[in-house]
Amino acid sequence: MTNPIQSADRRSFLKSSLLGAGVLVGSGIAAQTAPAAGPLKRHSGPSMKLSLAAYSFNRYLSNRFRAPKADAKMTMLDFIDYCAELDLDGCELTGYYFPREITHEYLMQVKQKTFALGLDISGTAIGNDFCKTGEALEAELKMTREWIDYAATMGAPVIRIFAGRVPKGGNETESIARCVEGINQSLVYAAEKGVFLALENHGGITATPAQMMKIIDGVKPSPWFGVNFDGGNFRTDDPYRDLEQIAPYAINVQIKTAISREGKKEEADFERIVGILKKAGYRGYVVLEYEEKDEPREAIPGYIERLRKLIRA
Repeated sequence: MTNPIQSADRRSFLKSSLLGAGVLVGSGIAAQTAPAAGPLKRHSGPSMKLSLAAYSFNRYLSNRFRAPKADAKMTMLDFIDYCAELDLDGCELTGYYFPREITHEYLMQVKQKTFALGLDISGTAIGNDFCKTGEALEAELKMTREWIDYAATMGAPVIRIFAGRVPKGGNETESIARCVEGINQSLVYAAEKGVFLALENHGGITATPAQMMKIIDGVKPSPWFGVNFDGGNFRTDDPYRDLEQIAPYAINVQIKTAISREGKKEEADFERIVGILKKAGYRGYVVLEYEEKDEPREAIPGYIERLRKLIRA
């Protein structure tokens, strides 16, 4: 069990240290001497680029884990075209919408198409759960390794990962310990392949900054680990306050168009969220993830333009 005093001392040291000399090219992330849990040393102030998550078209795309949609209005390749139409910098190719059988040829098609359209693949995402036990947990770890391979092949620099939820009959302490070990194991493989793992604040055992920090503090030093800052997933009395706490650790950012404050939904304050990121010196992709009921093709362009103006201001 981690000594709380040692944990606090470690975090205090990390915040004040230079986190090593040198940076990984283009990432703003400290070189290999940087501990996993440290707030990142940023360079030259904030700099952000725009991307869109394929999850924004969840209603139109077939989910590889469910029966194919007979009336699917979009494929992943169509989604890439849409991102190019919006003149985005990148696209997030959420893992749920890949074909049921993912072949090397398909990954090469995706890589060729994004490059030809002048788009980065800003990242991908998987629905893992490291709180599971036994064979179920081993299956989650295997799936994570497979997606690390896919990401490396496509040239996706980062994968959004989840922690998971306490299983029936379990407790949070044990679940956090399994999650930490799952991340540690996965990071060894991710480092070999040159793929970052970004832990998302996504309910379950990451519903609060305090829970997030328990996991972050437990992860072994690795420059390939950080946080996926999801602007819509804290549902506390003050989500913006909580987002400020995880912003220094962010290596990838998602922004939703709404937040929930203690169960009450309200429009997300884009200006405030981008301000939090700028204050933290964030350098990297801001990924819009649209989840509302309005027609995505009609609603998304307006939100993209608002974000474009804010990050360039």
